[in-house]
Amino acid sequence: MTIEFAPFLPLSVLLVLGVFAAGLVTMSFWRGLRGATLRGLALAALLLALANPTLTQEDREQLSTIVPVIVDRSQSQDTQLRLAQTDAALAQLQERFSRFPRIETRVVEVQDDERSDTPSTRLFTALSSATVDVPPSRIGGAVFLTDGQIHDLPDVNQELGFNAPLHGLITGRADEFDRRVEVVRAPRFGIVGEEQSMTLRVFDDGRARGGAAPLTVRMNGEVIATLQATPGAPVPFNFTVPRGGNNVMEFSVAELPGEVTTANNRAVHVIDGIRQNLRVLLVSGEPHAGERAWRNLLKSDASVDLVHFTILRPPEKQDGTPINELSLIAFPTRELFVDKIEDFDLIIFDRYQHRSVLPILYYDYIAQYVEKGGALLIAAGPEHAGEASIAATPLSTVLPAAPTGTVHTAGFFPRLSEAGKKHPVTRGLDGSGSEPPTWGRWFRTIDVDPPQGQTVMQGDGGRPLLVLNRQGEGRVAMLLSDQGWLWARGFEGGGPHVSLYRRIAHWLMKEPELEEEALTARALGRTLEATRQTIGDDPGPATIKYPSGRIETVPFTAAGPGLYRIEQRMNEIGLFEVSNGTFSTLVHIGTVDAPEFKAMISTTETLAPYAQKTRGLVARVENGDGVTLPDILPVRGEVRVNDPDRMIIRMTDETVLRGIDTTPLFAGFAGLAALLLAVSAMWWREGR
Repeated sequence: MTIEFAPFLPLSVLLVLGVFAAGLVTMSFWRGLRGATLRGLALAALLLALANPTLTQEDREQLSTIVPVIVDRSQSQDTQLRLAQTDAALAQLQERFSRFPRIETRVVEVQDDERSDTPSTRLFTALSSATVDVPPSRIGGAVFLTDGQIHDLPDVNQELGFNAPLHGLITGRADEFDRRVEVVRAPRFGIVGEEQSMTLRVFDDGRARGGAAPLTVRMNGEVIATLQATPGAPVPFNFTVPRGGNNVMEFSVAELPGEVTTANNRAVHVIDGIRQNLRVLLVSGEPHAGERAWRNLLKSDASVDLVHFTILRPPEKQDGTPINELSLIAFPTRELFVDKIEDFDLIIFDRYQHRSVLPILYYDYIAQYVEKGGALLIAAGPEHAGEASIAATPLSTVLPAAPTGTVHTAGFFPRLSEAGKKHPVTRGLDGSGSEPPTWGRWFRTIDVDPPQGQTVMQGDGGRPLLVLNRQGEGRVAMLLSDQGWLWARGFEGGGPHVSLYRRIAHWLMKEPELEEEALTARALGRTLEATRQTIGDDPGPATIKYPSGRIETVPFTAAGPGLYRIEQRMNEIGLFEVSNGTFSTLVHIGTVDAPEFKAMISTTETLAPYAQKTRGLVARVENGDGVTLPDILPVRGEVRVNDPDRMIIRMTDETVLRGIDTTPLFAGFAGLAALLLAVSAMWWREGR
């Protein structure tokens, strides 16, 4: 409340009148006139009325004190214990602050940034965002409800933007411990069959534990080694890349009873296997029109070492030419099929027939080669139906189909069977999507008995044309026609012979992308893409196990014949396990060395320096009897001391002006009455 003046006359005029009035009053006292005092009061009242005094009163409202409460909802908090503690502590905190009407809380829940592949807990960034629109003088303090794992810590001497205490309420237990495994160094690529080296490390956080930790290493789902790792020490490991394409290595360390989480007890590393100089043995019978189709295809691939022999002079062909005058190279049968047969990745018999070039025992060696994991392709012609067919040798034990002795000759369009529409070797071949297919015809097939394995292509009348089969640990393919060269020559528009031949060869050499039954998964940023290949019916839903342990069932969506896919944005970061039936695979979403997983135990040490500097408090919410919070102590003025048992909140003195009331003191009848009273009293006194 204040008194202000709004004079009716200029200030200079009022000063002159005041001097004149003071002179009159002084003269009256000097001459001893009656009523001098009343004369002075009357003149003062007149001057005061001309000065127009006004009583001003401001209507102000006290502003609330802002206290931001930053709640950590990051993935390291996603355990049953910490979730329960966080929810209970937040409820208690809001209830206690509600007892103080002049305190306004701003609750900000901080989760992992779904746009980032490297999750981290950024509580100080959230604090700045929560107080950007608040004057620093109104902030009475800040409360962090977290496990202490914070990854955007500013310098301890850096100003926070307000002068008030910062308090930390820590979830978890003081005696927590956790075990985790990390891949320190590993190659991204490796040559198939060659030894590679990598370095692993096991960490025991929270408390020291003696003894070694069992560490299991799996390659593509199969256990390849069990190591004894000393926590904190590097563990070297040598391994051999088993196959081309993606090879998923999984490392799992034995769990500790009572550890914080088992989400970081496993790690994965994907290494791409590169085949160095695939060795292919191509054995052709007597020359024919399609012989060069296979040769040209294999020679065009720089990664293939081709050994090609054509039987130009079988033993029964005797023309009397001396051996030393022949320009032909002798067929090194023993070297190829006995000494070095294991060196070949694929053996192809192109229209080959048994004409005593190979001893009968060697066919048994080839059969054993297949059983042990080798690959064999039979490109059959009319000779396969004759008496000299290799199906009449010991090789028949690994062949998926036996010839009937009939050669069928008629023009036909090669077509995909129902299994072939789903099989990755033939699925989606250019031209197969229409009826008839948009490729040229063939004119000959070799009739066989009902085959084993999968018939993926059919000839005239549904006769088997391309048969694929697994035999022992190896694989066998039979192309029951020698007419593929018509596509290579462009007959009637040609056909996808390159794609077909290459896929057959790669399937035989066990390329993972061409497995007919497979489950694969990969990460596209924060999106999980799981693909299920099958030549059967709908495989049903997939089961996804999250890093937090949560399990979700997700249905596949048909993406094509024999191809089903899941694409889902994940709200967690870490190692996911995808399962479907007997198939399972692992995939890591986000950066492998993300800060959110490097340390999982709760700690009071990260916030302690900031609380000490700002006169705040750091305390655990768990005291053994449940969740208990420190008391709240509102104070006025600057906080100068720490209170180890209470959270101090600095109350603001800020107000907001709601309105102003003004009352003229000499306005209206009251002012006129006061002036008349003074003049009348002066007249009465002087008139006596």
